[in-house]
Amino acid sequence: MSTDRLFRVVADGPLAPVITETLADLVEWLPWEVAINGIATMDGPIDGVYTYGHPHLDGAMLDRLPGVKVISNYGVGVDHINVSDAIARGIPVGNTPGILNGATADMAFTLLMAGARRLMEGDRYARSPEFTVYDPGYMLGREVHGATLGIIGMGRIGEQIARRASGFDMTVLYHNRNRNESAEQTLGVRYSNRDDLLRQSDFVVLSVPLTAETEGMIGSEEFALMKSTATLINVARGSVIQTQALTAALQQKTIYAAALDVTDPEPLPRDHPLLALDNLTIAPHLGSATEQTRQRMAEISIENLRLGLLGEPLQHVVSA
Repeated sequence: MSTDRLFRVVADGPLAPVITETLADLVEWLPWEVAINGIATMDGPIDGVYTYGHPHLDGAMLDRLPGVKVISNYGVGVDHINVSDAIARGIPVGNTPGILNGATADMAFTLLMAGARRLMEGDRYARSPEFTVYDPGYMLGREVHGATLGIIGMGRIGEQIARRASGFDMTVLYHNRNRNESAEQTLGVRYSNRDDLLRQSDFVVLSVPLTAETEGMIGSEEFALMKSTATLINVARGSVIQTQALTAALQQKTIYAAALDVTDPEPLPRDHPLLALDNLTIAPHLGSATEQTRQRMAEISIENLRLGLLGEPLQHVVSA
């Protein structure tokens, strides 16, 4: 990579070394405060934006950075970016689709099984001074094999979750904005309306993108439909669940358990009542956090950024 000058790119960080090292002879990295404040310098315009975590990026911020040629996102979800604002300004937005489906589906099943078998609760007990005698009647969980799994969001990640469920002889129901007839034929999943899926499922997995339609889609009315023995798993975005309603459902045992990779807000305040509940399993947004997947995310997001800075088409462009 070579150019007459280094391109100036703002990014939230700290960035993984593989990102900064790969683009060392192309990019001068600037802190996110430049985007927030629109700091002007005599060194030239801001050429690109790289979103590593989930910083908010909208038209007002882009207007403070009039030279931006490209926005590259480290990951597939772009709900933190107002893509329509970027497109209206002629700025392509790149992401990393198709490479984290398996890792995220693995995480969904990790959470499902941990919640069903009370793994985190058991881990704490096994490490505690209270565990001195084995009691076969203590800390009984719920069986996964042969159970009914409801998947809300039968996209690429949902399909991968369904594939894993087949190994546990699970009946798989799904709800999607549009029917996925290909998945029905190849995976044996059955389409259901959302309310029936909630009523029938022993485990409900959320794998939807965050949109105006999905934000807050699971609240007190939906929890009331679910079985008291059901577990809710979320590998989508935290705000597809109404946090206050989830807290009440777990406290009152309206549902058996929840297992979350994401929360709203993220992270939760350290004194949030959810964090004190034994029937909650929680992870710090690890859905795609494998060495292999994160390496591919870095490679694709770096290439999207490089191509955009050089005025070439991106590998993967997000449409409005």
